[in-house]
Amino acid sequence: MNGWILAATVELGGGGAATLWGVSTGPPARRLIAQNLTTSVVCPALLLLAQGYGRPSYVDLALLLALLGPVGTLVFARLLSDEPARRPSAWGLTWVAAGLAAAVVVALCAAGTPGRSMVKLLLIGTLLISGNIIASRALAGGFRGVRGG
Repeated sequence: MNGWILAATVELGGGGAATLWGVSTGPPARRLIAQNLTTSVVCPALLLLAQGYGRPSYVDLALLLALLGPVGTLVFARLLSDEPARRPSAWGLTWVAAGLAAAVVVALCAAGTPGRSMVKLLLIGTLLISGNIIASRALAGGFRGVRGG
């Protein structure tokens, strides 16, 4: 076991426990936040595992997850938008997840060589962080000045 695999194990253990607790308890809005956190935890873990095992296919899976995870959260947020319950704020969790994604991407870029794989890592990091922030803002009640959301 190398350091990359150990880091992925620690991240999946801590983040997995938080998302499992969030998904299994509470109102639908909190479960939706936990679903968004799942994407933010699994995607950097896949990047770490790709580096640890030397499997570039895991990076492609992380790219797909970074693209589709926030979209799924937005779809579920739209389905739950008519629910009268108070919307919980998840900004602290959002910034922690964004910081984790940024730290993983920077560490992997530093460990790798410049080239196409580094561009893919930077794209994944950008998609993951921006998608997480947009989805969290939508879950908190939408964007100010935008009609219907």
